[in-house]
Amino acid sequence: MKFIETLREGEKVSDIYLCKYRQAAVTKNGKAYENVLLQDRTGVIDGKIWDPESQGIDDFAALDYVDVVGDVTNFQGALQLNIKRVRRARTGEYTPEDYLPVSERDIEEMYGELMGYAAQIENEYLKRLTDLYFRENEGFVKAFKFHSAAKSVHHGFVGGLLEHTLGVVKICDYYVKQYPVLNRDLLFTAALFHDVGKMREISVFPENDYTDDGQLLGHIYMGAELVGATARRIQGFPKKLASELMHCILAHHGELEYGSPKKPALMEALALNLADNTDAKMQTFKEALKGSGTTNDWLGYNRFFESNIRKTSI
Repeated sequence: MKFIETLREGEKVSDIYLCKYRQAAVTKNGKAYENVLLQDRTGVIDGKIWDPESQGIDDFAALDYVDVVGDVTNFQGALQLNIKRVRRARTGEYTPEDYLPVSERDIEEMYGELMGYAAQIENEYLKRLTDLYFRENEGFVKAFKFHSAAKSVHHGFVGGLLEHTLGVVKICDYYVKQYPVLNRDLLFTAALFHDVGKMREISVFPENDYTDDGQLLGHIYMGAELVGATARRIQGFPKKLASELMHCILAHHGELEYGSPKKPALMEALALNLADNTDAKMQTFKEALKGSGTTNDWLGYNRFFESNIRKTSI
């Protein structure tokens, strides 16, 4: 099998991939075509079917494994597959494990490292809250380790939620050492829980798409709701502490236009916002560069950074 991360401009492709998305569209000139998103465990590639009515285009749908023949091209700095022929693959022609993108890091090693930071939480109520999920709830732990952190922008792979959470916690650990005024227990707890709502916002693989609750409510609200409801069940949990923790989660996107119901009003909320933003953007940049292969040329305008980007020269 030729994995997506190894594809290069000018190559011809004849292989099986997972169809993540298929939608009909129309060009400016009124000609019908189709957008297709193909995936394997190494990444995704945008595909175009410019002649949907041709005999080589068989019936298939999103989440089907499809045998694709096409040419790899470059459009605005990103690889694209011009699909000439496609059919639904038959059972036995593919191995499903080849189509789930997985973190480059060891899952259990990352979780052990994350629990090392969780062990530093001393406040009895915050410690009890984190233990209820991250140490005692086997179902939660298993799902947390497997889940992605996004549909496609950053950490959109098995173990992505864990990898992103660990990255955020490690940045928060730096902030606590640099700015001792920060409440470490509150910040670490908020970092651990800040994206748990994504376990309800985004469905599990291979779908890895927005759920109804994800569309209607969003992960920020659902994460804060989970933390608030659990805090109320812990006897003696201080109401003000629960509100501060929920505020950190509600404000972790920083700006109203980025989906935060609240802007940071606590130093810990600001630190969490900065840590989350840093880890997400650095990973987004990393994935954009990885998708470009070995080229050191400019990759074209990137909408997430609102800039033309490229690798450094050395």
